[in-house]
Amino acid sequence: MGYVKTAMLMAAMTALFMGVGYLIGGSGGALIALVVAAAMNAFTWWNSDRMVLRMHNAQPVAPGDRFGLHALTVELARNAGMPDPKVYLIDTPQPNAFATGRNPANAAVAVTSGLIRSLTREELAGVIAHELAHIRNHDTAIMTVTATFAGAISMLANFAIFFGGSRERLGLIGTLLMMFLAPMAAALVQMAISRTREYAADKAGAEICGQPLWLASALEKIAMGAARIDNHAAERNPATAHMFIINPLHAHKYDSLFATHPATENRIAALRAMSAPSGRSSGTVVPPVSRSRVPKVRNGKNSGPWT
Repeated sequence: MGYVKTAMLMAAMTALFMGVGYLIGGSGGALIALVVAAAMNAFTWWNSDRMVLRMHNAQPVAPGDRFGLHALTVELARNAGMPDPKVYLIDTPQPNAFATGRNPANAAVAVTSGLIRSLTREELAGVIAHELAHIRNHDTAIMTVTATFAGAISMLANFAIFFGGSRERLGLIGTLLMMFLAPMAAALVQMAISRTREYAADKAGAEICGQPLWLASALEKIAMGAARIDNHAAERNPATAHMFIINPLHAHKYDSLFATHPATENRIAALRAMSAPSGRSSGTVVPPVSRSRVPKVRNGKNSGPWT
């Protein structure tokens, strides 16, 4: 059902984009809008991962890093039956993470330094598994295309007030309404797609790491950290907020259509339901790391090399 909803939402985005182009310039405007969208999509398809990583000043993590981040990511990716993604570290105190890339063969997982300091290795495994699920489900490509459509619709709507033909078709009031409502509708569809895919990635991520409660515990900690710690790079680039596992922009907690992410408490509840005996999936999932490699936790805080 997640893919059906995503397809419906993307169809709505395409129709909205073409509609704005038609209102501005008739059939010719719709055709121009389609050409512009195709060019923007082609560019972002090949360059989106590098663009986003550069926005957040993400640095590559080499094999053998002192946190074992690269090894953990590779092991989880192999458990998931997918190619090894590139691994990046973002130097910001806010705990968070995201995935990017046009397909599983050209993908990257980026985590913040705050995430490593805040979570146990088990919880970090849950977060990375969630991001790998986004990659395996091609969510990163879907969100890139959707974000491009949203930006293009906003651009077209802003052009409307300067385009004589659109004023004749809609009148001044209609043109002004389109300037405000079209970008809002585009953002609404983009957010809805993101929220739909987050639930699916939570479920698939829990199956990849084999322990739904690892991710549930991580989400709780990340939400608390994101609510009180600023992510300056995300604030400068709010269009990337939907990519993070938890909204980095201090969004409201309620699960509304105007939120880029589902309510964290709803996601945690779903993961806990998966861990219940009646909610366990059939089959055996191999844990990503041996117990000897997981740091001990005392009084709810990390110890050893994971501090």
